[in-house]
Amino acid sequence: MGAASSREDRLSDSSDEEEYEEEEQETTKNDPQIEPKSTKFHTPQKTTTQSPNSSSSLDDIDSRLKALNLKYNTKQGMRNAVKLYLHIGETTPNAKWVVSDKLTNYVFVKKKSDEGSDDEGEDEGDLWVLEVGSKVRARVGPGMLLKSFGNQRRVDFVANGVWALKFFSDEEFRGFVRRYEECLFENTYGFEANESNKVKVYGKDFLGWANPEAADETMWEDAEDGFGKKGDATPVRGSEGLREEYEEVADGVGRIQSLALGALDNSFLVSGSGVQVVKNFSHGIHGKGVYVSFSDGKNYKRGVSASSAHLTPKKGLLMRAETNMMLMSPASDEKPHSRGVHQLDIETGRIVSEWKFEKDGTDITMRDITNDSKGDQLDPSGSTFLGLDDNRLCRWDMRDQHGIVQNIASASASPVLNWTQGHQFTRGTNFQCFASTGDGSIVVGSVDGKIRLYSSNSMRQAKTAFPGLGSPITLVDVTYDGKWVLGTTDTYLILISTLFIDKGGKTKTGFSGRMGDKIAAPRLLKLTPLDSHLAGANNKFHGGQFSWVTEQGKQERHLVATVGNFSVIWNFQQVKDSSHECYHNQQGLKSCYCYKIVLKDDSIVDSRFMHDKFAVSDSPEAPLVVATPMKVSSFSISSAR
Repeated sequence: MGAASSREDRLSDSSDEEEYEEEEQETTKNDPQIEPKSTKFHTPQKTTTQSPNSSSSLDDIDSRLKALNLKYNTKQGMRNAVKLYLHIGETTPNAKWVVSDKLTNYVFVKKKSDEGSDDEGEDEGDLWVLEVGSKVRARVGPGMLLKSFGNQRRVDFVANGVWALKFFSDEEFRGFVRRYEECLFENTYGFEANESNKVKVYGKDFLGWANPEAADETMWEDAEDGFGKKGDATPVRGSEGLREEYEEVADGVGRIQSLALGALDNSFLVSGSGVQVVKNFSHGIHGKGVYVSFSDGKNYKRGVSASSAHLTPKKGLLMRAETNMMLMSPASDEKPHSRGVHQLDIETGRIVSEWKFEKDGTDITMRDITNDSKGDQLDPSGSTFLGLDDNRLCRWDMRDQHGIVQNIASASASPVLNWTQGHQFTRGTNFQCFASTGDGSIVVGSVDGKIRLYSSNSMRQAKTAFPGLGSPITLVDVTYDGKWVLGTTDTYLILISTLFIDKGGKTKTGFSGRMGDKIAAPRLLKLTPLDSHLAGANNKFHGGQFSWVTEQGKQERHLVATVGNFSVIWNFQQVKDSSHECYHNQQGLKSCYCYKIVLKDDSIVDSRFMHDKFAVSDSPEAPLVVATPMKVSSFSISSAR
């Protein structure tokens, strides 16, 4: 474990700029006929009282004006003038910011995507590109990870390296940020960033997302103090308060694909060739337990049946008081959809069934499955689970239509799951991911970035549909009480409050009714441009989740996501706190950059908090489990701030 400590220290002006300022002030002071730099310089006839016939005086004035011209025109006379910095050294002790160009200028230009930037990507037509001198060309988009520092008149961003621009006035800084946001909107949605187009994109009820300064902040301000002192806005980076308790090599299990954490005695490492059972402890998971192998068709330790030739699971879903696991194998690496699931009996270590997805006599596919509710894996009698495909949302039942569990042993063909509830949408919803609340309400994320909320008793029509910000939602999670939703995109996490006050004055969630126009703007959780660059080649966010509670009245305390070699942890209460330091001097949607980092030597596959019951007295949170392809580690979080 290591830490990516903050290198976002204030950019100090180099000595040459300080000399420039001092020299200019001295010239102005010594020649009262030369006006201060805030005033445009005049023609020679207006700046001298000497006789026009005095050649020495004219020569003297000419030389002064030439010198003055160099100083003024290199700064004030240049349109969109900036100072360009580059970060070098990455994680070495010599890492630092250096001046790449003492004085240059920027411009936003529209170009074909294949010629408009140094980024690789498909041709998407004319797009806005940021050019800074001859050194930077970057397509305006989320991938730039642009972060602004209002108090420093500075922006940082990624474009084949990590760069910083420093502006010479507040007005120039604000003008750049405003223009960048306009170009970003147009590149994302395909039309100009004006009020009417924003209504088209976000809808009348969600204009606070387009204009966060005017949005209702009440729900954020009234957020319960789940952890830490309200108003404590001390930025926390690196690994302070994190202690590695266990690290083990996943022997025999192959490359780990995902974690299936249990709330009882055991947790599970799921790979394409088997499942390893490990023990749960108050300081993490460890211990070599049962290993179920899928590759050789025979028992290994307490092995597996031979009917698993096509079983290469990437996800395991615990059911029936964590005695069974539903294993989902994608058709291929490029196509995550599956035509069925394998049911593993953990107590015997055997695959007891291969279930097919079928509707009205026709085989169908699912891209994801999840439990009926947050705590449903603890129900010993559970026989149903939720399924999601591109245009389908449904509930599957392992019993037949008469409520009797199918006789797996005597079935000559693969048993068929019973479609008990759901809807097949005719238009392209492009569902990607979903999760359930404690009461069985469902949140669904889509390719277009939309996040839909469905009540526990209807899958036909969403009660609330939050607009997308232009990036596909790759994973979605929700708190046990349904008050907060977390969506994962490649470059940021989006945190949404589902709370609203109905006409009768009651506080409800968007799962139970239409939220109206009193909707709080979301908050974004991001890495700094520098940390994103240092996270490794595969530096896309994945797996954003809340910590895990299954009891009404308890509040999740942290959020965690994976980016390359980083496992990134945010303090939930700190993110909700409107007075938090990160939000000072920000324009647009509030973005939180204060986090802790677990750094591994290899790309991280999955990061999850154990169940809340495993939190000990000296820690505010249950242990964090971090899996790389061949190792699994557990970390405890200290209560010290």
